[in-house]
Amino acid sequence: MSAGTRAPTDPAGRRVLSAALFASAPAEVLDFLLPLWAGSTLSAGASVVGALIAFEAALSLLVRPLAGELADRFDQRRVAAAGAGLYALSFAGYALADSLVVAFVAAGLGGAGGALFWVALRAWTGQRAQDGDGTSAYGKLLSAEGQGAFVGYLVAFSLLERGGYPLLFWLGSAACAVAAGSLLRGPHQERVRAATERRERRGAAERRLLPLMVVSAVTAAAEAGLWMLLLLRLQADLGLSPNAIALVFTPGFVVFVLLPTHAHRLTDRLGRTPTMVASFAASALFAAGLAVVSTPPAIAVLWTVAAACFAAQIPVEQATVAAASGGRIGRAMGLYESARLAGVVVGPLVMGLLYEEAGWVAACAAAAATSVLGALVVPYAVRTLGLARQGKGSDPRTGDGGADREDMDIDTDVDTGTDVDTDTDKGGDTDMSEREAARPAAETGLGPKAHASKERRDWYLHTVAFVLGQLVLWALDSSWLVWQITDGSVPDDQRGPLVWVGRIWLTIWVIDTIWSWSYTVWPREKKPKSSA
Repeated sequence: MSAGTRAPTDPAGRRVLSAALFASAPAEVLDFLLPLWAGSTLSAGASVVGALIAFEAALSLLVRPLAGELADRFDQRRVAAAGAGLYALSFAGYALADSLVVAFVAAGLGGAGGALFWVALRAWTGQRAQDGDGTSAYGKLLSAEGQGAFVGYLVAFSLLERGGYPLLFWLGSAACAVAAGSLLRGPHQERVRAATERRERRGAAERRLLPLMVVSAVTAAAEAGLWMLLLLRLQADLGLSPNAIALVFTPGFVVFVLLPTHAHRLTDRLGRTPTMVASFAASALFAAGLAVVSTPPAIAVLWTVAAACFAAQIPVEQATVAAASGGRIGRAMGLYESARLAGVVVGPLVMGLLYEEAGWVAACAAAAATSVLGALVVPYAVRTLGLARQGKGSDPRTGDGGADREDMDIDTDVDTGTDVDTDTDKGGDTDMSEREAARPAAETGLGPKAHASKERRDWYLHTVAFVLGQLVLWALDSSWLVWQITDGSVPDDQRGPLVWVGRIWLTIWVIDTIWSWSYTVWPREKKPKSSA
């Protein structure tokens, strides 16, 4: 049985996804609020705000390799919980900050906490998915992050004017504390690794991963720089308000949240290399398209297509890194996260200078050329990893295409199964019961009645979230549903991004309702995923 198929029904897997959702909500919002808060509350100038952001990013970059080592040596959930705890302290620091010194301390805690949390969480996901469906597991994790960001922005836009920055920071601290508590639940996982294997693997996997790391860093730099310039262009050149800018990116954001959970059905058939090449090609088209179009609807369409490709690519990229880690998934993820973060830090600076010297079209052309270069180099980068081929006709666990093995550079430095994970709590019990409870559903699939019951339970949770969200929107006079019921239409002075978000949410809930209850009206089995 593959760990990837076990994740959806495994209590430990659900707790990890819950932690990702709770932590990503305030973390994503902080990237948006930090400059605004520092400027208004601390009267910080542009250079000081830049230094604050750079300090957090630099510390996160430095801690990521250490986070990978810790994730390889200790229980990854405990390492991630420590990161969530630092996250909570960071948000509390922002809430209490009355000087730049406290703000910098809070930024440092947040940078270190983010490194520990995300590297360990992705290492845990890779460790659990080693037997097979890694792309699906990373897709679920990415989807949870996106859902958290959606909830975070909804809460922030709803409460910022009413409660101010301190309230949002305290809520962020509480959410991160909940994430830490969720990760600390369950039995402790002791990691036992053969020392000789660890020494043999040290350095070999990193050398194989280097080309992919370079591709990830360079393309991340171009994407981050272009993203910054696009925001400035929408605001300065096109004169859009922040709410209007949010509307431009909302369709793509919805796709980015919903697609990762399901994209593996296609990407597993295509394989690693075609998926990454297609994503880089879409990124190049997005950048080139921005050079010739200037209307918000056209930009929204381009961004939605690019977001769909990113949602498919990122889980494949992360699963590839985990598969090529040589058993040191934490260290590999630490290096991967460091490479992407380095690109995100450097990209806006380089692209900003290019924009000032050569203009918008030149910046778009540079970003497009970088993505094209990534599409050309990534086949070599993946081939260097020496992984079995993945795609249509391959073995579901290894992706082995059989006859294609002769052109693969298989390194002897592969995981030989010497890693032993032992889960124990204080009383010496194991979490075998959790895995055994998940085994029948993963191996045999859910029967019609059990599948219908599961779909109804999921629908109840979705409906509770929907009702709570509509209550928040109603309290803000921004519920499209309430306005339609009470007045028949939304007044012009009440139209805004929250009304539009509520309308999209209603559409998604209706589709979810029809789909979920169709299993009750028309019972059918959930087909098991192959684990052989």
